[in-house]
Amino acid sequence: MLYIYRKGYIVFLKSFLNLLPNIDPERPHFPPTTLYNEGWLLRLVVDWFSSSGITEHPLSFPKDGHWFSEARLPSAFLPRFKGDPLAESHTNADGVIGHFTIGSTGKTDLALMPDATHFVVLEAKLYSGLSKGVKHAKYYDQAARSVACIAEVLSRADRKPISFSQLGFYVLAPSDQIESKTFTSHLDKQSIKDKVKKRINPYDRELDEWFKEWFEPTLGVIDIQSISWESILDIVKEKDSKTSDSLQKYYLQCLTFNS
Repeated sequence: MLYIYRKGYIVFLKSFLNLLPNIDPERPHFPPTTLYNEGWLLRLVVDWFSSSGITEHPLSFPKDGHWFSEARLPSAFLPRFKGDPLAESHTNADGVIGHFTIGSTGKTDLALMPDATHFVVLEAKLYSGLSKGVKHAKYYDQAARSVACIAEVLSRADRKPISFSQLGFYVLAPSDQIESKTFTSHLDKQSIKDKVKKRINPYDRELDEWFKEWFEPTLGVIDIQSISWESILDIVKEKDSKTSDSLQKYYLQCLTFNS
């Protein structure tokens, strides 16, 4: 059985978990990826970290920190007017950890708390790459967009990057994807900077101040890396063997149904 540990007690996802062993790949009642997917894998992993007591890890939780999945992050490139040919929409983050609130505007819109010192954005993958771009800027890939959105989140809260004890963008993926360098070029800071610089060029210096005052300082301090699911499962195994067995089985099924 698979359990989620949260703040000293066990939350058993009965309806969800009762379906897992009954999926017959030959005669399924619904697509297996409805339950076996990177979104649920991320939620289970992050929620485990939230009460694990583990420190000094990219997924570690700060005091008074919490997590949320599918948060909407604002962009510096939202429409300035109806039909803005340069605009893009909010970015949906697979997961976020830190000091923030949800729903101050839209139901899943994220805003940092006034005294925030921890903000991490997570992207979960199972044999898929980062998205390649937006409608009006095909080169503007998911990594560049996410880091730019992090800078915009800080800008709207007026929280300087230097004020954060942890600021991160992490891609969680299978180890063989990472070892094959699927994400290496996308996560390179110079590559991200070049793409964001190219993105602001058509704005006729309108975003130059934002780039200098918020994006560049954010890029200077943010930790950007890929992390394998396998390395995370090793940590769970060392700390919590009961959860480890179930989570490992769930992960293997995720790989099977998403390969």
